Amino acid sequence: MEQHEITEILNRPLSQELLARDITRLAYVATDGTPRTVPIGFSWNGTEIVMCTPTNAPKLPHLRANPAVALTIDTEVHPPTILLVRGRAELDVVDGIPDEYMEANTSYEMTPEQRAEWEVGVRALYDGMVRVVVTPTWAKLIDFETTLPTAVEELLRKQAGRQGS
Repeated sequence: MEQHEITEILNRPLSQELLARDITRLAYVATDGTPRTVPIGFSWNGTEIVMCTPTNAPKLPHLRANPAVALTIDTEVHPPTILLVRGRAELDVVDGIPDEYMEANTSYEMTPEQRAEWEVGVRALYDGMVRVVVTPTWAKLIDFETTLPTAVEELLRKQAGRQGS
C-alpha cells in the first residue's frame, strides 16, 4: 500500500474519530509463534500511533523479536465503524511517564481532584515506560456503508456478476 493511500484513509473524518478514541487492540506474534491481542491505550500524533507500557510488560520481548503488529480501533454500535492498521512497532524506553500516556488517559471521567490523585499514583508507580510507536504501513476503514470487509466486497461482486448474466 502506498503512503498516499494510507494518508487518505487515515485523514477521513471517520478515521479521525476512531483515532481520537482511547483504546486499541494490539495484535502481535509471541516468540512461541502463537498470536496475542491486548487492549491498550493509545494516542495518535498525526503520523504515528503511540502506546505506552511498563518496562516489564510481557509483550515487550515478543515485540523485540517480531515487531510486526496489527491494530484494531472500533466502535461498540451496530454496524460498527472499524479502523484496521498494520505496521512495525518501534520500542522507545523512556525515563518517567511519556506525555502520550497521560494524553491517552484523558477520556476517563474523573473530577479534577481524582485526576490529580491518579497522576500522583502513576508517577509514583512507574520509574520509566516503553513507548510502542507504530507508523502505519497499511490501513483500512470499514463503515458498512461506503466500505465493507474485503470478503463481503468480493461476495457482492460475485453476486452482481451472477445477476448480470
